[in-house]
Amino acid sequence: NELYKYIDADIDVPAGDIGVGGREIGYLYGQYRKIRGAFENGTITGKGRSFGGSVIRPEATGYGAVYYVEAVMKHENDDIKGKSVVVSGFGNVAWGICKKLAELGAKAVTLSGPDGYIYDEKGITQEGVDYMLELRASNNDVVEPYAAKFGAKFFAKKKPWEVKCDIAFPCAIQNELNEEDAKQLVANGCQMVVETSNMGCTAEAVKYLNSHITFAPGKAANAGGVAVSGLEMSQNSMRYSWTAEEVDQKLSQIMKDIQD
Repeated sequence: NELYKYIDADIDVPAGDIGVGGREIGYLYGQYRKIRGAFENGTITGKGRSFGGSVIRPEATGYGAVYYVEAVMKHENDDIKGKSVVVSGFGNVAWGICKKLAELGAKAVTLSGPDGYIYDEKGITQEGVDYMLELRASNNDVVEPYAAKFGAKFFAKKKPWEVKCDIAFPCAIQNELNEEDAKQLVANGCQMVVETSNMGCTAEAVKYLNSHITFAPGKAANAGGVAVSGLEMSQNSMRYSWTAEEVDQKLSQIMKDIQD
């Protein structure tokens, strides 16, 4: 009721983050419309499809991070296909990353939560990606049930950075990867760390990673969510909805342009 005075498409545009998804955004936008008495659906992004939301918005941050890595690897004459990938978290961002990695032939082998992490040597398949939605919907904030369902290993109260990998995607919370974690990743042969959570790496970790391997900072790597929020606003302004293929293509190009 107070926030509405300080937001709109030309002032400031709120969107989702940790603990704020489509349900919460829908509530905020519903109240905004009630107060304003106008549609103005470009004011808040991450909305439901029925009132101006965009396809691929939930997956956008994860998809964008993977597209960013693709662009970096192309620059280095490498390919993401066949790479072993460590992922933290199990929310929207991790879900989008695992989904896109599976499409591109890479292998995400971990997920993590407050209870610990799972290691799935076979890689997280589309079935596993779908199950991540069930995990999140349970509101239990745990990943151990994944291990039981898919025959993966579970490591209680530990972080996934001890697992050998080619690429690491921290995509859970701030300061989740410290200098000791960074040293462990480098020692285990990790080629790239992609900071997909907001400020996921501590300053010491960033300094160490930058001097040893390729480091993709969050301001670049996790821009996909904001990018698709912008695309959502564009669709709102045009009173038009793009297809998933159109949004995906535009997102991919934006991330490549950021890397360039």
